Amino acid sequence: MMFEPIPYSFYKPGTAYFWVHFGLIILGFLIALATVIGQWANPAPYGKHQNSNANWGPMIPQRLGHMISDAVPGVVLFSLVYFLYSFEENERNILNYVFFAMFLCHTVHRGILHPLAMRYKNPKVALGIVLGGGIPNILYHWLNANHIAIAGYYSTYYYDPRFILGVLLFLAGFIINRWADWKLRSLRHSKGHSTKQFIEVEGSKGYYIPYGGLFEFVSCPNYFGELVQWIGWTLATWSLAGFVWTCFSCATFFARSRHNHQWYKDQFQDYPQNRKALIPFLY
Repeated sequence: MMFEPIPYSFYKPGTAYFWVHFGLIILGFLIALATVIGQWANPAPYGKHQNSNANWGPMIPQRLGHMISDAVPGVVLFSLVYFLYSFEENERNILNYVFFAMFLCHTVHRGILHPLAMRYKNPKVALGIVLGGGIPNILYHWLNANHIAIAGYYSTYYYDPRFILGVLLFLAGFIINRWADWKLRSLRHSKGHSTKQFIEVEGSKGYYIPYGGLFEFVSCPNYFGELVQWIGWTLATWSLAGFVWTCFSCATFFARSRHNHQWYKDQFQDYPQNRKALIPFLY
């Protein structure tokens, strides 16, 4: 089987569609760079790091805010772009629908099922925080929906190692992410292994030290799982749209996990010292 460096047909170079798509990808890289610079010094003000004194606009229910920032761009916009965009020269095949189902599987869980099942420690969130998370999602989800709607993947790509390995990584990351979120939710029914492993935080119902599985190695296996997902997505789709989304995710996960890891160490005197923040044994 011949290796195709670019395993699909796409917009012709020089057309308006081409410049819009790749111009937005450049914008996406710039936003990812600004994100890692901004969040490395100061954590995004939600969850453990939420600052009730910060002026981020009116407060809305956390569940609603979560759906606005994740479900609207990740489910509604993504689906609209995928089904409304078409390009006659590039005929869709089953691969396009596989990619659509993969992405939607994540965003339906992240933007709808997860908020409905979540027991939020802080019942309210500022609208500014919601928009700050949702607006970048609009850009990146549009790019990825646009790519898989337009790209005409070659029939031989079904058997390509990039596709096979990418799908396997995506599934593995999805399982890790779902398990870690379930584990964190289940902690709210208990108070850890000792009284030192539970703390009360103003405006919340308290926090616990998580144990078991990947929590024995990293503080944020939920972020690690999602990172593996998007690496798999980038590999499977073999697209710049996937790559820039993964870069933005890395910018968020590396900075956020660093702050979360340090927060745990500061709050719990018996927090396991051998744990890393995000990647087992490395970081």
